[in-house]
Amino acid sequence: MTEAKFRAMTFGVTRVVVQDGAPGVHYLRAEQALKDYPQRMTDRLQRWAKEAPDRTFIARRARLADGKTGDWVKVSYAQAWDAARSIAQALINRHLSDQHPVVILSGNDLEHAMLSLGCLVAGVPFVPTSPAYSLLSQDYDKLRHVLKTVTPGLVFAADAALFGKAITTAVDARIEVVLTSGQIEGRSSTAFADLLATPVTEQVDAAMQATGPDTITKFLFTSGSTKLPKAVINTQRMWCANQQQMAQSMPVLADEPLVLVDWLPWNHTFGGNHNFGMVVYHGGTLYIDDGKPTPTHMAETLRNLREIAPTVYFNVPTGFEAIANAMQNDDQLRKNLLSRVKMFFYAGAAMAQPIWDSLFASEEREIGERIVMATGLGMTESGPFAIFVTNPNVKAGDLGVPAPGMELKLVDMDGKTEVRYRGPNITPGYWRSPYETAEHFDEEGYFCSGDAVKWIDETDVHQGLKFDGRIAEDFKLATGTFVSVGPLRAKIIAAGAPYIQDVVLTGINLKEVGAMVFPTPAVRALSGLSATMPMADVLASAPVLAQFQKVLDQLDEAATGSASRIARMCLLAEPPTLDRGEVTDKGSINQRAVLTHRAETVAALHDDTLHTILKPRQLVAA
Repeated sequence: MTEAKFRAMTFGVTRVVVQDGAPGVHYLRAEQALKDYPQRMTDRLQRWAKEAPDRTFIARRARLADGKTGDWVKVSYAQAWDAARSIAQALINRHLSDQHPVVILSGNDLEHAMLSLGCLVAGVPFVPTSPAYSLLSQDYDKLRHVLKTVTPGLVFAADAALFGKAITTAVDARIEVVLTSGQIEGRSSTAFADLLATPVTEQVDAAMQATGPDTITKFLFTSGSTKLPKAVINTQRMWCANQQQMAQSMPVLADEPLVLVDWLPWNHTFGGNHNFGMVVYHGGTLYIDDGKPTPTHMAETLRNLREIAPTVYFNVPTGFEAIANAMQNDDQLRKNLLSRVKMFFYAGAAMAQPIWDSLFASEEREIGERIVMATGLGMTESGPFAIFVTNPNVKAGDLGVPAPGMELKLVDMDGKTEVRYRGPNITPGYWRSPYETAEHFDEEGYFCSGDAVKWIDETDVHQGLKFDGRIAEDFKLATGTFVSVGPLRAKIIAAGAPYIQDVVLTGINLKEVGAMVFPTPAVRALSGLSATMPMADVLASAPVLAQFQKVLDQLDEAATGSASRIARMCLLAEPPTLDRGEVTDKGSINQRAVLTHRAETVAALHDDTLHTILKPRQLVAA
């Protein structure tokens, strides 16, 4: 059967230039030069407020008394500009600065957006913080670390009832607290409405004109998966340059008025810089999606996508998996979501081939063509956009070529090739952490990403690069053989779809590779047991064990040696936890943290003392 064509989409960068450096070093850049870009993001916001004042900038469903969501509440560009100026005046009145910025504890909402824009106008950095640090954490250690690092002059949260305990416990009583709703017993606070009501003076225009490319816009904290989170400095130059790089790499963004339906958290660079910034830069419309790719919240995402048709759509693999499953039987979802979307884009983790296949099948059924599934590579320190695919025939693991204006340095390291970054979109460093900053830049000023890459096709460099794992995650077996964690982990997840959420590989300095599997909720249906049964019983059921045995045997047949053979596997009933740094609120697993905090499980897996250990039948027979 002939594959369906792709819906038309132009790729901006198709050719690269490669130069040799010292032995084991190569330099890679796009042939296309980076065009001029604004001095600051507020220039774009001001432009759209003048050119399209009535266009919806951002919208969110109203919160109803029963906890459900209602109709869309919309904020136009003119309203956003006016709100930003009033808030900027309020911040100027409080003498806030990079030494005492604004910390935002709560998630994506209209007030968060307006406060962020007000900070940009006033030249006051803001610090969007993972809501999980306040809502899920039991010890508030990471929240305290954030506050200690940035020493805020003002802390904002949406709801006193939700964030009151964290504020009372972790926020110094001398710091002003601003709340959208409610009050905290025993703690004075300011209503967000008071910021909006601040009369604007000429100080606002003067403050905005005083900002420039080196002005700090925000501090974005890393996930803190191996150490305490680091505050990545984000400047106006970084953000504006990165948006222009994205515009040139993805011309589709300007094909028509941009519309996003997006849940990705603004405390992460993907949601907060990449997507939110994209909307401001292009004068688009952002519909805040209060759903998430979880069994509890996915229904809200599907509801929104049945109603609002995005022009491009971004998500993580688990989100696309849920959408792919829903589209098989949801006619309205297929019809609306696919009506005008020109590009899907995933990042954050590997996506299994069955998800791609299911999406393509639904697309061909509904519209007779496929939607490009794009991806790339980046990080908080790169703004995040750095590398992007160059053609519609992207395969799992493909990354593509550098964005215009980016210089990549490819450095051979113990059989791997690390990619390093230099360009206007690269952070100047970590806030109040000169040692960490110096540690992450090499002698030529390139940021050391820790990501390993290889050529998609060594005979055609214009196809670009593909992912080859994280250098810090790779390890050696007792035989001295390197285990390449990233590619092997991706193979296991793909083979176990849809029952494997993530995998942590074991076997450092041992003879064999093991796998600790975090299963998806789908294993409950597979087990045939009731929904109230403990997860440990579900994972020990015969149908579940049989399915994972089958996966393990298939992997064993494809293995080429000890470094690619999963010799033993266990299924983890306890999900990864945020407090221990095993997972971020975006769902990314940290291998090292899991291995550290589950050392007893690792030992038991390799000592054959776990209650249930799966081994390949061929290996057992041997």
